[in-house]
Amino acid sequence: MSIRRLQYFVDGQWKYSSTDKYMDIYNPSTGEVIAQTPCCTPDEVNEAIAAAKKAFPGWSQTPVMKRVQVLYKFRDLLNQHMDELTRLVATEHGKVWAEAEGDILKVKEPVEFACGTPTLMMGESLMNTSTGYDTVLYREPIGVFAGIVPFNFPGMIPMGWMAPLCIATGNTLVIKAASMTPMTAMRLTELWQRAGLPDGVLNILTCSRNEAEIFLTHPDVKGISFVGSTSVGLHIYSKAAANGKRVQALCEAKNHGLVMEDAPLERTARGIINSAFGCAGERCMALPVVVAHESIADELVSLLVKFAKELKIGPAYDKTSQLGPLVSAGHREFVTKWIEKGIEEGAKLVLDGRGVKVKGFENGFYLGPTIFDHVTPEMSVGSEEIFGPVICVKRVKSFMEGVELMNANRFANGSVIFTQSGHYAREFARLTHGGMVGVNVGIPVPVGIFPFSGHKQSFFGDLHTLGKDGIRFFTETKCVTTRWFDEEEKKNTRVDTWDGSVGGGS
Repeated sequence: MSIRRLQYFVDGQWKYSSTDKYMDIYNPSTGEVIAQTPCCTPDEVNEAIAAAKKAFPGWSQTPVMKRVQVLYKFRDLLNQHMDELTRLVATEHGKVWAEAEGDILKVKEPVEFACGTPTLMMGESLMNTSTGYDTVLYREPIGVFAGIVPFNFPGMIPMGWMAPLCIATGNTLVIKAASMTPMTAMRLTELWQRAGLPDGVLNILTCSRNEAEIFLTHPDVKGISFVGSTSVGLHIYSKAAANGKRVQALCEAKNHGLVMEDAPLERTARGIINSAFGCAGERCMALPVVVAHESIADELVSLLVKFAKELKIGPAYDKTSQLGPLVSAGHREFVTKWIEKGIEEGAKLVLDGRGVKVKGFENGFYLGPTIFDHVTPEMSVGSEEIFGPVICVKRVKSFMEGVELMNANRFANGSVIFTQSGHYAREFARLTHGGMVGVNVGIPVPVGIFPFSGHKQSFFGDLHTLGKDGIRFFTETKCVTTRWFDEEEKKNTRVDTWDGSVGGGS
């Protein structure tokens, strides 16, 4: 049986690549190859950038009220195709049905936010900034942006975090989709086309890191939005910024959750299970580390093991499955090696997810929930991102010990506290390094009207994705100062050195 070969999309056309290099796309639930995607050539990357550049003048000059009409139509198409898109995410990534649907809903949410761009792009003005002078600040689009996308959210990241605000503010975009999970983004690109997006405004391709390097130095690329590993993110941030580009680089995480003595343990344990094992742990806002007060640690660990064992492991598109496969055999091997590393480091393995088989799906990339207890600060298993269904439990004697242990980590995407104490909750929010904070909320991701705001080595850049930060990232300000001459001023033969630029001047 022949395997379908995917195309790339540039200037409104789907094209077959001239490359001889194709990358396999798997159904993680079965282990079968379902398609191949091209490693687009440097010429094809340059072609996509050129198409975006060509489209920019017309799209940027389209009134913002007209631009967002495309987003309204795209939102309607998302609603119409919700089940189809959900199944596609589940098939190519391995998210179970509810999680896959959430991926598409997290496309819809920023689209709806971006429909408010006419208001969000409004500038500022002041009459008589100096006598007779008026100043107006405008927000304007910048040009061509590149989006570099990871595998773990094939819908939300390219078409939720990147495309809506970039497009609504009048820019054009080239997306490098994840080679392991490109089909959702490609299908959503087709829906953007149906919604009436002009040719060249959105372009999408797949390639290796070698070809993606073009984005970092190309003079026509004005900014880059990246999601992926910290090492790659730092490279992109450093090199692209050195070439005059604005960058937002969202990187790794090792989120910690502090469980206090007064926390309702069963509800807390359920929340931890949901946040740690949802999406098979393949998300930067998972909760892979539990920092438990010693007095309740034994009971909490017992509950975590009990509830984890109750999870139904199965194929992603089976709506009864609660834990799906990992994205690839290679990634399962990567996570498995981390489990072996935790054992070597001396952590106590209280639940082992290795060797899990699902009847009828024996070739799928499954790994069961795994829990380590008595993880100490010097163990790397408790400080480095594993990106799989693995929980590490660390024990502390006090609130401050817990906070200090959490803040010692080099990542600071999110942090959580489980407590019924308003005092501890307030102090935690004040003291934690986490950019997104949860109080009895296991996944502290705010809705898209707020930014996704990681800190420390979880983020490089100045302006985060989504919220008002997202609008600012995709626009630049222009200040226009105006003076109209009256009859006397027209006769004036002397102009002040500062010519109205000093506020309060006469």
